[in-house]
Amino acid sequence: MTFLQTYLAQFDLEGILTSVFNKILSLILLYIVFYFGKKIVHSSIKRILGPSLKFSKQDEGRQKTITRLVDNMFNYVFYFILIYWTLTVLGLPVTSLLAGAGITGLAIGLGAQGFLSDLVNGFFILVEHQFDVGEVVRLTNGPIVIEGTIISVGIRTTQVRDADGTLHFIPNRNILVVSNRSRGDMRARIDIPLSPKADLEKVAKIIEAVNQEHVSSYPVIKTCSVLGAQVAPTGQFSYRIQMTVENGQQYAIYHLFYGLYQEALVKAGIDLPAMSLVTGK
Repeated sequence: MTFLQTYLAQFDLEGILTSVFNKILSLILLYIVFYFGKKIVHSSIKRILGPSLKFSKQDEGRQKTITRLVDNMFNYVFYFILIYWTLTVLGLPVTSLLAGAGITGLAIGLGAQGFLSDLVNGFFILVEHQFDVGEVVRLTNGPIVIEGTIISVGIRTTQVRDADGTLHFIPNRNILVVSNRSRGDMRARIDIPLSPKADLEKVAKIIEAVNQEHVSSYPVIKTCSVLGAQVAPTGQFSYRIQMTVENGQQYAIYHLFYGLYQEALVKAGIDLPAMSLVTGK
């Protein structure tokens, strides 16, 4: 017991507790300032940057892209400052740590290569206007293909939400091919399955009658071409109609007119064998 008392006596317990309390209080105040400072800056970005982009006549998707990119960059800056000041409050020699980074510079450099590649590729995606927030795209990297709607474009990653709601975080360096489906008119290609013995002349008249009755009712349809009988690589015999429609309307028009054609052909007694559907492109 005497040994323990002698050992503890060499420490200034009151000073240690005071120092720990001061550091905890300082960290709490730091995080409070960080939280409200971050809120204020992000709010200011929306208030200042938003009207400026509208004044520059940028489209809505481009405005969201630039706003979220700037917001993303400020996040990196804020968290770097937070980490720096946290280490400083804890009394760690930040300057010495940064200077000592040269010892492990090679390892850090290897790890930073991917990060720098993300930044460079993200920069070119933005400058070349390859896609914006809200656009539907297909991103390809070899056998990996992700299709969906752009949710956010950052300086390091791009976020894409696919058809089933899954949110994908894609490093920008892994985006090799961008297929943007939200610019310009799109194509709805409808293949109606037919029996090889079907009366093609009768089928053509029925398809034409459906087109004359319904196509004019949908201004989103720019052109409608009846391509006629087709044979797929699988051997499936079909009758093809191709429509050029406004962007974003191809799937709705495809399903609508597929149903109209099918209903009219069945009503006329045309046999329609089963086949896999070909969606609008």
